[in-house]
Amino acid sequence: MESLYLLVPIAIIFLVLAVRVLYWAVNNGQYDDLDTEGRRILFDDEPKASDKSSLSKSKSDAGESKSGATSEKD
Repeated sequence: MESLYLLVPIAIIFLVLAVRVLYWAVNNGQYDDLDTEGRRILFDDEPKASDKSSLSKSKSDAGESKSGATSEKD
């Protein structure tokens, strides 16, 4: 019974903190747009032309380094 004198106020403090955090999140716009984040993972943006050329260049550089590493082993 004596432990309730400690646990009840602690539970009330946690409840008040949870309500305040929820109130803060709603007022700061955390729940304004719920759909965008869910769709972002499904629809990737197309890479730009400059990104495509740098990506293909880095792939060709990686291939050259692998072929150079195998020739050193032989």
